[in-house]
Amino acid sequence: MIELPDITTNKIAIKVKPLTETLIKKGHPWVFENSIIKQNKEGKAGDLAIIFDSKKNKFLACGFYDPESPIRIKILQRNKPTAINAAWFAKQVNVAFQKRIPLLQTNTNSYRLIFGENDNLPSIIADVYANVLVVKLYASFWFYHLKDILPILIEKSKATTTILRLSRTVQKTSNAFNLKDGQVLDGELKSEVVLFKEHGINFLANVIYGHKTGFFLDHRANRKKVGDMSKGKTVLDVFCYAGGFSIHALVGGAKTVTSIDISKPALEIAKRNAKQNQFAGKHYLVNGDAFEELNKFAKANKKFDIVVIDPPSFAKSSSEIEKALVSYKKLTYLGIKLVQNQGILVLASCSSRVRSAVFFDLVETILQKQKINYSIVGKTLHDLDHPIGFKEGAYLKCIYIQFNWHQ
Repeated sequence: MIELPDITTNKIAIKVKPLTETLIKKGHPWVFENSIIKQNKEGKAGDLAIIFDSKKNKFLACGFYDPESPIRIKILQRNKPTAINAAWFAKQVNVAFQKRIPLLQTNTNSYRLIFGENDNLPSIIADVYANVLVVKLYASFWFYHLKDILPILIEKSKATTTILRLSRTVQKTSNAFNLKDGQVLDGELKSEVVLFKEHGINFLANVIYGHKTGFFLDHRANRKKVGDMSKGKTVLDVFCYAGGFSIHALVGGAKTVTSIDISKPALEIAKRNAKQNQFAGKHYLVNGDAFEELNKFAKANKKFDIVVIDPPSFAKSSSEIEKALVSYKKLTYLGIKLVQNQGILVLASCSSRVRSAVFFDLVETILQKQKINYSIVGKTLHDLDHPIGFKEGAYLKCIYIQFNWHQ
């Protein structure tokens, strides 16, 4: 494993506003810059902030100090003081691993071992693809604590190779450790493209240049669900990216699968992923804007047994929420037009700023206005390796609607 220098970090005493104290006590993991009312010294990345109760001056919580973010403190431990060290990290990683055991008892060797704040380890993601561990940092304070957590992640995942990925924000921050995005931290990487299994189906992840850590693991359960209902069906996969839904459908016995994406490289990945599996159905790739292609299909009166619409996040900030809702409405109307009698429309949203209740209500309001016969056959959130530890930690939601045009 790469040798990481031991750089001294400090402890900072902090006091926060009464409302923030209440939120911390209730388990919220974030303290914003404007919530801090007293601080005994200037903090640096990697420092540990100790928050004291304003009235009793007793320990309230501790967390990593993040000078580069408006979320100034990411909480690690509350109510009871403890040393934040290798033993503490080992405990958190072990608790997270236990939650994933049911998934690992299936024919799956890819999973999210650590999901940031939701696993009490803020701003760090650890994904496993077969024997390759990909650790992604979303805050530079982790550079100072990698030496404590990395050996535990490697041991728990049984990885023979470990890759470091850095968010765009962290890449812009210079670090005394000289760590870089895509760096091999442990073992040897034979190929940047790693073959892994998801419920018995083969996929490839580019662990060096792929989005996030190389693949989107959160939709795994939904992909399996679509695959299980695809036998003998015609399937449309919109915003297909690497073809996750498409390939589950093909292996599940779909007659035809049409995959749409605006990105040619994404369609190439989908094509390569399809080649890793055996199936008898036809796979059609359409390179184009999803809204335009769906409009073309609707005008041509083209219908499918299953239509999956899984767009990228439409609301990166709160100012984009209204615009996102307009896009979801358009996609819902278009999706309805393309579903056969007794067919199923699968609509998903990964915009964390659009709450699941808002998304589901929007879809059902459209269905009711259309005065059509439908039934909701399922609503899902994240797969179990993406636990929801706090409100803002929830982002993925998916609704399954079956139509009966002849009633």
